[in-house]
Amino acid sequence: MSISRRIADEQPDHFAFSAENKKRIKAIMAKYPKNRKASAVLPLLDLAQRQHDNWLPMKAIEAVANACDMPEIRVLEVASFYSMFNLKPVGKYFIQACGTTPCWLRGSDEVMRCMKDKLGIVSGQTSTCGKFTLLEVECLGACVNAPMVQINDDYYEDLDYMSMSDLIDRLDADDVPDAGSLRGRQGSQPEPEPTSLTNVVDFKDASTAKKTKASSKNIKAKSVSKSKSVSKGKGDDHA
Repeated sequence: MSISRRIADEQPDHFAFSAENKKRIKAIMAKYPKNRKASAVLPLLDLAQRQHDNWLPMKAIEAVANACDMPEIRVLEVASFYSMFNLKPVGKYFIQACGTTPCWLRGSDEVMRCMKDKLGIVSGQTSTCGKFTLLEVECLGACVNAPMVQINDDYYEDLDYMSMSDLIDRLDADDVPDAGSLRGRQGSQPEPEPTSLTNVVDFKDASTAKKTKASSKNIKAKSVSKSKSVSKGKGDDHA
């Protein structure tokens, strides 16, 4: 989800791609046929948004339209359709907090409460200092490390009230921590159970023994069934 689907009322008078981004645009355009410049609209919108404090003013839409040889309205349609593009200003740290079932079961309400307590905002609002914007979103695909939030490009996982509070304090001081689990988990390793087999030989032996036992039971069952069939046949002959 994005912070708004509407165009901001206050707009800057000018936008131009930086020299570095112009080089990137040239490299991006080289990936497409010369008569298919419009194919580059998404990566160029992303460049423009990153250059302009994580939101797209109309002057940026115009610059992308010129680069892609597209009508301005078509570029605006794309920007307003995709939720990763913001058409209004957001804070330096754009927090997207997952509140879907796995995160909720693991305590996302406490994470949201922390942000309300610390920043004085709820979903869709920006802090008075202008540094933080909060948006509650649907699943971000990191359910195994729930609850989690996405801040700008990074995922912060395994959160609770206190770890979210510490994270906000560090961001407020522009001390950006490493992304990932804030409990030190590697990837989605289980907790607190063992993370790997400690005795593969025994595991294999146990597996083989289990199969042998099951096979013996099947053979015994077949033998019993066969004996019953033979006995029944003899009984019929005597009759």
